[in-house]
Amino acid sequence: MSPAMEKILHRPGAGPAVSGVLHRPASESADGIVLAHGAGSNCEAPILRALAEAFAESGWTALRCDLPFRQARPSGAPFPAGAAQDREGLRNAVAAMRHIVPGRVFLGGHSYGGRQASMLAASDAHVTPALLLLS
Repeated sequence: MSPAMEKILHRPGAGPAVSGVLHRPASESADGIVLAHGAGSNCEAPILRALAEAFAESGWTALRCDLPFRQARPSGAPFPAGAAQDREGLRNAVAAMRHIVPGRVFLGGHSYGGRQASMLAASDAHVTPALLLLS
């Protein structure tokens, strides 16, 4: 059986919504990963699709999500003043994933998404046990 994909939209009580695509493995998974895109892209980026599919095929649940700046507008680079909001979006994505998988939730990102993931992890060591950073 192949991994399944589903759109996800989660509106937490506070902060930015979580919007993206969830890749579920063929059997139950314990761990998950949240993947964020670069500044000029969105959750449909080929690198995120390939990673999410590979993780799901390996038994992980993977969420490739749109950062808040991308949810606000379909194109254009993020504004520096919105970086904190993007980090809160990642925090909310990790929290949403914790309701989906019982195990660890890792955080990853490509370029700008990786930068925001690393800044979030540096400010809060409890948000994720490890990072996957892609340039």
